[in-house]
Amino acid sequence: MEPFRSLPFLLLYVLAIASADPSHSLLRMRNAPAGAGGAAADGLFCDSWRLSVETNNAGNWRTIPPKCLEIVAEYVNGDRYLSDSDIIAVDSLSFAETVRIVGDRKDVWVLDIDETLLSNVPYYAVHGFGSEAFNETSFDEWVDLARAPALPASLRLYDRLLGLGFQIVLLTGRSEIQRNATEKNLLLAGYHSWERIILRQASDFGKPAVLYKSERRAALEAEGFRIHGNSGDQWSDLLGTPMADRSFKLPNPMYYIK
Repeated sequence: MEPFRSLPFLLLYVLAIASADPSHSLLRMRNAPAGAGGAAADGLFCDSWRLSVETNNAGNWRTIPPKCLEIVAEYVNGDRYLSDSDIIAVDSLSFAETVRIVGDRKDVWVLDIDETLLSNVPYYAVHGFGSEAFNETSFDEWVDLARAPALPASLRLYDRLLGLGFQIVLLTGRSEIQRNATEKNLLLAGYHSWERIILRQASDFGKPAVLYKSERRAALEAEGFRIHGNSGDQWSDLLGTPMADRSFKLPNPMYYIK
């Protein structure tokens, strides 16, 4: 049989050659000049960068790539972010419904607060959506206002977890001096009936988040609590020993905490 007897075979051959040619790679596209095709290349790069962030392949990064500012802003203010959060909440609930709740008030679900229960997008909207270096002073001032809205999917999941009989433990990197503002904000946003809120004490300052949160989970287990689920927007919310039976990572392309 002669090669390329039909046009479909020829097209397949051309496509195969093109896909094998490094000049057609994403690395070439991400360096494309601005203008026609440049915006599309930036979009592909930023989508891939966001995937790298969410899978923790990006490692310890400080600020978002400048070319991704508008794309990150559009994401956290748009339907895709809400849809991603909804899917994670559905997956979380699917697992939660398989857990046998003993009834001794020791079956726990641990949740982070910032970008997990509460959204700080209003704050980051005036601070570059992660394109600026983190300013602890201005963020603390925002926390004190207690105005962060609830993430809708997280609020729905939270209520369902309570309904299933889980004890809710909130484990946050916020400082103990922010307890009153944090509790006020949570209540205003619709959260209630938690077992406890764990905040950083003076002895925790300077500890990496993975160490701090692991120590607090270990302390919970030492009290006899069974940690079935853990939800957070940072890998440092979820990694370390002990881990929950299942951990659920929420999207956050605005900042990274190690």
